[in-house]
Amino acid sequence: MILETQVDDMTAQAIAYTTEELLSQGALDVYTQAIGMKKSRTGILITVICPCDRQTICEQILFRETSTLGIRYRFQERKILFREIREVETEYGKARVKIARRDGFCTIQPEYEDCARLARLNDIPLMQVQSAVNLAAQSLK
Repeated sequence: MILETQVDDMTAQAIAYTTEELLSQGALDVYTQAIGMKKSRTGILITVICPCDRQTICEQILFRETSTLGIRYRFQERKILFREIREVETEYGKARVKIARRDGFCTIQPEYEDCARLARLNDIPLMQVQSAVNLAAQSLK
């Protein structure tokens, strides 16, 4: 499901809190966009992507935590890649990678948190760690 609402009278902190609540209750993704609204007001469009069985709880959170008076919703189909998390060893330490596959297509993405931890631990640039993780993960394709 895709749920959307527009608000023009909320703080950034309240919107961030709402986003965290939605994600903690099963929303797959939440994003915001700056928009122009009636009476030339700047507003925020809040978009929530959630499984159908989480629609009601996500609506409750939007009504409870925002100033909205209404929510638009629609069913949206999606296709996804099969995903798995694997761990690789680098000269800087171990890091997880997310591997996504479908129909012979494969992508590998280093997990940011692991790479950031290793960069700080080794006092080196993040991109250096990410490159090492990508190199180590090539054998997983």
